[in-house]
Amino acid sequence: MNSTASLQTDPAPIVACTISRDVQEFDLLIEDMEAALGESWGDLGFSEALTFFNQPDATMLEFVAMAIDGEDEENLALMGEVIAAAAARDIKVILIAEDVTPAALHQLLRQGANEFVPYPLPEGELMAAIKRLRQPAPAKVAAEGTKLADGGDGDGVILAVQGLAGGVGASTFAVNLAWELATVTKESAPRVCLLDLDLQRGATATYLDLPRREAVFEMLNDTEAMDEEVFGQALVAYEETLQVLTAPSDLVPLDIVTPQDIERVLDMAARHFDFVVVDMPGAVVQWTETVLSAAHVYFALVELEMRSAQNTLRLKRALQAEELPFEKLRFALNRAPRFTDLNGKSRIKRMAESLDISIDLQLADGGRQVTQSGDHGTPLAVSAPKNHLRRDIAKLAQSLYDLGRAAPEAA
Repeated sequence: MNSTASLQTDPAPIVACTISRDVQEFDLLIEDMEAALGESWGDLGFSEALTFFNQPDATMLEFVAMAIDGEDEENLALMGEVIAAAAARDIKVILIAEDVTPAALHQLLRQGANEFVPYPLPEGELMAAIKRLRQPAPAKVAAEGTKLADGGDGDGVILAVQGLAGGVGASTFAVNLAWELATVTKESAPRVCLLDLDLQRGATATYLDLPRREAVFEMLNDTEAMDEEVFGQALVAYEETLQVLTAPSDLVPLDIVTPQDIERVLDMAARHFDFVVVDMPGAVVQWTETVLSAAHVYFALVELEMRSAQNTLRLKRALQAEELPFEKLRFALNRAPRFTDLNGKSRIKRMAESLDISIDLQLADGGRQVTQSGDHGTPLAVSAPKNHLRRDIAKLAQSLYDLGRAAPEAA
């Protein structure tokens, strides 16, 4: 009997698979999978994956890497089925995408994909994603609402944020500012609450991967009966550090709440938290004046383009015509030119002079990492701590925290 058979080793178990229309279109993925897993991975098509998940060998899979490009968008429904089938079997999904629209990417992530990595793959990013999948998932959300102390005698700082044109990054700024304030110091960190008052398009739940609670609508619908328990039940905790009032789960009219309702919510939040960050809707509504009057600082986010300039001028005229405190607005220029861009600096100066405003804050362009952070449902400090935008927001949070501490001492 030939003894060579006894010397043959069993093939390595398959612990991962790529799923794609044609894996040869993603040659960098092949290299990274081989580097990370050796021969312990396989390749499947979309339809093949659905069949394979029902076989006994599928129980060995830790994760699948789904690679897609623009041509695959017409098969979103099939890809969604694959992600759902993987999730049902506790198989993690890394989504690798090239030239895919944000809407399609968002849809697949919401259907259960665990990680997103852009293609071409950044150096070491696939390995980092695999390590994150293998780590125990931290508990992000409290199972029940937040317990607030009865009464509350605080006098929290209210910071409002409003974008003066679509897509200028107001919600991104509000979410990350709230997180930076909540983590500004390791000991005796301030209590921070993030209120998403963009009732129709509020994105804080998405950017922090939080559930939208029915209790939010119930609270807003009857603020006269609101007490600490009702308000606390409407809040959701992110990482047991930041308290968030998300937008309602259903689309509601902006006038469903009155100025008196908003005043009660702001007063309740300010009594129980050191900082209250308010993400405002892009539209000016009947209760905008309420927030403007209550806010210690009202950040108005703009970009270096004509839409922002025109809307700034219109808002300025409207507020001054009603004799409202326009001077409370602190204009923040998002995606500001780099320090070495002298032409960009000249444009900023001309914009400020033509509108007769002061641009008090310039925020760096965070690039694709900002979009990826929002899609992952994590603050920039967690997903991209060295990002230039994150550093600018962290610096602002530190200065606000220092000012807040100095005020009582001066008094």
